[in-house]
Amino acid sequence: MNIRIHVIEAEPYGVVSPRLYGHFAEHLGRCCYDGLWVGPEAAIPNQEGFRSDVISALRAMPTPMLRWPGGCYADHYHWRDGIGTPEKRPERLGLSCGRSVLDDNGLGTHEFLRLCEIIGAEPYLAGNMGSGSVQEMCDWVEYCNTAVPTTLQRERAANGRQTPWGIKLWGVGNENWGCGGCYDPESYALEYRRYASMLRHVDPSIEMVFCGHEADWNQRSLSKMHLHAGLMDHFSIHRYWIGGGPGSAFSDEDYYRLLAEADQTEEFVKQTRMLLDDLTGGKRHIGIALDEWGVWHPEARTWGPNAVPGEAGDYGQACTMRDALATAAALEGFHRQCASLSLANLAQVVNVLHAPILTDGDQVILTPTYHVLKLHAPHIGAQAYRTEVDGTDTVPGGPAVSATATSGGITVVNRHLNEMAEVRLKWPQGSGKAMLLTSAKVSDENTSSEPAKVTTVALPVKFVDGEAYLELPPHSVATLTV
Repeated sequence: MNIRIHVIEAEPYGVVSPRLYGHFAEHLGRCCYDGLWVGPEAAIPNQEGFRSDVISALRAMPTPMLRWPGGCYADHYHWRDGIGTPEKRPERLGLSCGRSVLDDNGLGTHEFLRLCEIIGAEPYLAGNMGSGSVQEMCDWVEYCNTAVPTTLQRERAANGRQTPWGIKLWGVGNENWGCGGCYDPESYALEYRRYASMLRHVDPSIEMVFCGHEADWNQRSLSKMHLHAGLMDHFSIHRYWIGGGPGSAFSDEDYYRLLAEADQTEEFVKQTRMLLDDLTGGKRHIGIALDEWGVWHPEARTWGPNAVPGEAGDYGQACTMRDALATAAALEGFHRQCASLSLANLAQVVNVLHAPILTDGDQVILTPTYHVLKLHAPHIGAQAYRTEVDGTDTVPGGPAVSATATSGGITVVNRHLNEMAEVRLKWPQGSGKAMLLTSAKVSDENTSSEPAKVTTVALPVKFVDGEAYLELPPHSVATLTV
């Protein structure tokens, strides 16, 4: 394929917020315990209880924002269980997604927020609306954010934190249509109004996230918010891609089906935007929070296509080159919708579901998705522009070659399983650096025995008369930067 890419700088989409490259750490499987947290006394090298190798990987990825403690776990979590002297914290059932495990609450509010400081991530806390109360969540906000010397402020200081954290992002529940309490949409909206009103009294500066779902739920819940839109800063939706067959032993049809499903995430964002604009009449901008997204393969779930009931295990799954390509496809849509999409969180950050990082004993493994996210680092905080791709073949689901461009660079995806792409684009800078991610087989993954099977390499670029020329192998992603 001979491809020409045009970057239309006269048609900017907006700025790519760092929040669009957020991540998600739920107390589920081996994500928080063993993945992030091993405790200060662990034999595995750690920094204040967090794995040193994982910290280094999160910094380098980078990780601009991190959501915690759930997910479904959030609506069982009582924040007071996770403060104070660790040996005096209660041991509870760690309930999430239908599994009960022992949770010693070693990783609590202070520890999580310290992790965010270490890796440079903005914290996003999900509050308990399922088994908690308005007062409990108000107290958590006060504990974290107040500088006034209240009893809760003094307790925070006694636990080691004198100055407030000033956390902005607060989720008022999670998936309250299901695991968060099986609310009907109207009841949730009424409860949200009560929670949000009281939370804003505690700290008027916080940004609150309303729990959305699919179209019917969204319409019905928003019908109760038309006089109270000012209480919503962000509207949460989740989108998992489940139609691509097994994680590694997939067919060509499965491969293209998964990439098409990733592309369709953008349409879901656009549909949600229309509902929100109808609510406000364009008088208030409510951001869309895609705060759970990614691939959920059948081996890690007990529901949906190809799932085997009872086989979800620890929610670990294959993390292949195909998953990285699907990630790159979705991020193109995120950039196009950056004026509407206010935050996004890949689910999840370590060991669980669509994880960029895996751990195996004292070894850390960076998945293909990790490398594709690192390729996108130049786009974070940059201005996004419209692109046009000429000369591309089509594959099932759309064009074989796609691209996204920002003031930080351009990322090109060759989705074709078998054909290379010769790409040229206007590049008046006359120099630059390109990095490539590909593999011999699109089902390749990194494992403890082959941790660098799929990794980035330098891609030769030729610069001639204000244009850049690149050759992309089949099923590959490349980023060109100045």
